[in-house]
Amino acid sequence: MRGSRRRALTQGTPDIKTLWRVLPDLWPEGRPELRVRVVIALLLLVAAKGATLVTPFLYRAAVDALEPGTAAQAVAAPVMLVVAYGVVRLSGTVLQQVRDMIFARVSQHALRGLANRTFAHVHRLSLGYHLARRTGELSRVVDRGIKAIDFLLRFLVFNVVPLALELVVVCIIFWVEFGFAYFAVLLATIAAYVVFTFRVTEWRLKIRVQMNKDDQDAHQKAVDSLLNYETVKYFNAESRESARYDRAMASYQEAAIKTATSLGILNSGQAAIIAAGLVGVMAMSAVEVQAGSLTVGSFVMVNAFLIQITVPLNFLGTVYREIRQSMIDMREMYALADTAPEVVDRPGVPPLRVGEGRVRFRDVEFGYGPERPILRGVDFDVAGGGTLAVVGPSGAGKSTIARLLFRFYDVTGGAIEIDGQDLRGVQQTSIRAAIGVVPQDTVLFNDTIGYNIAYGAEKASRDDVERAARAARIHDFIMTLPEGYDTMVGERGLKLSGGEKQRVAIARTILKDPPILILDEATSALDTGTEREIQAELRRLGQGRTVLMIAHRLSTVVDADEIVVLEAGRVVERGRHERLLALGGRYAEMWARQEAEAETA
Repeated sequence: MRGSRRRALTQGTPDIKTLWRVLPDLWPEGRPELRVRVVIALLLLVAAKGATLVTPFLYRAAVDALEPGTAAQAVAAPVMLVVAYGVVRLSGTVLQQVRDMIFARVSQHALRGLANRTFAHVHRLSLGYHLARRTGELSRVVDRGIKAIDFLLRFLVFNVVPLALELVVVCIIFWVEFGFAYFAVLLATIAAYVVFTFRVTEWRLKIRVQMNKDDQDAHQKAVDSLLNYETVKYFNAESRESARYDRAMASYQEAAIKTATSLGILNSGQAAIIAAGLVGVMAMSAVEVQAGSLTVGSFVMVNAFLIQITVPLNFLGTVYREIRQSMIDMREMYALADTAPEVVDRPGVPPLRVGEGRVRFRDVEFGYGPERPILRGVDFDVAGGGTLAVVGPSGAGKSTIARLLFRFYDVTGGAIEIDGQDLRGVQQTSIRAAIGVVPQDTVLFNDTIGYNIAYGAEKASRDDVERAARAARIHDFIMTLPEGYDTMVGERGLKLSGGEKQRVAIARTILKDPPILILDEATSALDTGTEREIQAELRRLGQGRTVLMIAHRLSTVVDADEIVVLEAGRVVERGRHERLLALGGRYAEMWARQEAEAETA
């Protein structure tokens, strides 16, 4: 899906446009072997349908050959016709299976490419988007969208469209072979069936949409509860969480019951329409056989054609509902794929070139919305290789500074520069390659300790990982574990203590070896003893780098080259620790309060 085809889709996008977006994946550029498979699959589709349409004619010929009065020397004819009937019938089934086997590689390649593009796009979306969306809901949208396309590839392309063509051909055969009356009855039956199916299915889709919402809500509550397993235990809230989940499931249950009831109405109505059409055509042919204007073979042929089309028509009734739901799921996924990132690189911008690593915030203005300003004219300068600390009360905008430096958001006023280069004028990936971070809450992947450390450098060897672990003073601990570096850390690193997780974060930052380092309240969640150990390691990590420290605990920033005091998004004081204490202002007040708290602890 390239160029102009990648246009924004909304929930109101016509189905044909949604389907059109899938076609380039079924005819992939640069993959001639897959295009050959598509052509072969279509030829096999035509051959299989041809065999299906020929089968009733052979059936009629075989039955007519058994009529009394057939010449003795022609006794072998019915046997040969029956054999031919069996061969053609079998070939139709075999051709379909071979078609599916050949097309499988094409469809799976398309699904893999689409899934990967969507996954990559979700990672490109801005932090603000992810903070506003629930992870469980997001993964559900992608999962349902991929399954919807898989369903459409298998059923719409190779079942529904060929069935529609088959119905047209059968109607023509009835007119030519048996007359207009047969054609009219068959056409009326098919039309009534389709109209009834569409009307009832549209009604059912409204129920399914609500059921989807309730399903997402229940799934999100389950994921949220399990991710916060420890919090649930802290407050003895198991029964509360179960009740919360049960309420969500109760809403889903009601919608599911309505769905099942409406399905019964749909299936019953479809069966009644098909039965009426079948009885009508069979009665007409029976009368003509009695009158001698039709042979018994023709009567059997009519029955064979009707059975041949009514079975897939019953199947179509169920599939149509799934197709309509699949279209909704596809539109949701494509709407996600078309969501534009808030932060984008301008065309042709160069990568960031880091020299001494000087960082400057120049009159920076920023807010998460017009109604929520965060930073107001923030101005400071960190010399290359220097250390600057940003302190202040909660909500002052300290962590926002780190997010802006990583360019998770673009400033709304002023500029942020590294070595004189405005971050808006360089590639985002180069900015993030130049900056390392040790956050307050280190979240680890549910993988091994070795994998989490190696995340700092894509091509790191085991020796590189071990060297980084030794530098972060965690190697000895890892070697005490039964599986060493292959020890699983659990979801979000829950099997490790806070200090152990921080050391893993330090190790992977050492492995990344960035010229600029952000310490975002990296020790505020640790006990005093562990904090001192981690602080020593962080000082070693910061040697020779430009360091921006974001801290709430002032004891961690006393050695900084400069301290900036932030309050309500403004810089209210700045200077070294001793000077700020001497001023007797906001910093001195915060220091005195924390000292008093430490004495009473």
